[in-house]
Amino acid sequence: MLGVPNDRADRNSPPNGLRAEALAPTLDEQILIERIALRDRAAFEDLYRRYFPRLTRFIERMVRRPQIVGEILNDTMFVVWRKAATYNGQSKVSTWIFSIAYRTALRALGRQSDPVEWEAPEVPAPPEAEPESSLIQRQDRRILDEALSQLTAEHRAVIELTYMHECACREIAQIVGCPVDTVKTRLFYARRRLKSLLAQRMGDLR
Repeated sequence: MLGVPNDRADRNSPPNGLRAEALAPTLDEQILIERIALRDRAAFEDLYRRYFPRLTRFIERMVRRPQIVGEILNDTMFVVWRKAATYNGQSKVSTWIFSIAYRTALRALGRQSDPVEWEAPEVPAPPEAEPESSLIQRQDRRILDEALSQLTAEHRAVIELTYMHECACREIAQIVGCPVDTVKTRLFYARRRLKSLLAQRMGDLR
């Protein structure tokens, strides 16, 4: 069984029993939140499993510091456990949880003093890929990751939410806590900066 975090050590440790197999059909997420508000541990475990992959990716891409991803994830879910009763249904459960993760990640970054060199993960090529195309795909992914690492955390967040989580600007605004027009502005400048960085990097490779 997954342990509900009850102190700092628990919150910083990955839950026991996380598995990759498909989960049995579960209740609607809003009902899960209602049950968590009543301190239903099984509901919390279910929700944790559902969000573990998505939150890990979002936090990892936003902070670019692998050593604090687990701490941010568990701190986020600890807040969900404590604050479930405050969820008012005015946004999707996913929007509410990602907004907690966003604020938690920003606070964690604020506590970091020393820069950490980001190393882009190796991306395996499809089995049918030719050796040359496989190399090009991995190189392109690495170039993109290097460019993303040079954006601000706020700009990386809107890029990640837009393209990887397919969130609309209005939902992103709820997550990051700013007006929709601000999200659009951040997205515009993030795209422009990425375009410049990628052009520069591709020019260096010629």
